[in-house]
Amino acid sequence: MATGRRVPRPDDTSSRASPVAAAKAPYCLLVDDSRMIRKVARRIVSDIGYHVDEAENGQEALKKCKIAMPDLIILDWDMPVMTGLEFLAALREEPTVKRPKVVFCTAKSDTFDIHKGIDHGADEYVTKPFDEASLMAKLTKIGAA
Repeated sequence: MATGRRVPRPDDTSSRASPVAAAKAPYCLLVDDSRMIRKVARRIVSDIGYHVDEAENGQEALKKCKIAMPDLIILDWDMPVMTGLEFLAALREEPTVKRPKVVFCTAKSDTFDIHKGIDHGADEYVTKPFDEASLMAKLTKIGAA
């Protein structure tokens, strides 16, 4: 769970996080084929203390999860190679000590789609376009902020 403290980003020239501090920070994986969405989400979650990594599709994300399981995954639905639903189904089958919180972040806003995402194992759902307040409200609701 994030502590509310700010951990400097790697591109932050004002100060650098030590490797020890980065190792203690909660880990968030942003999974979206849009570089702009990843950039916006990265700023939001890194500002609340997460160490952030990115993946452009579900297949890349699943490989990263097998190496190190994130504390939080912000996940797009429609992506090439492996969709968010396919990724989430595969993720939930992975044997793991910790179960990451998953927030779908997608343009799909129909009630049916929201229920489908939650039924597949997402903890929360935010629709695009999103802003900092809406994402933070969802993260707070699931205990990830």
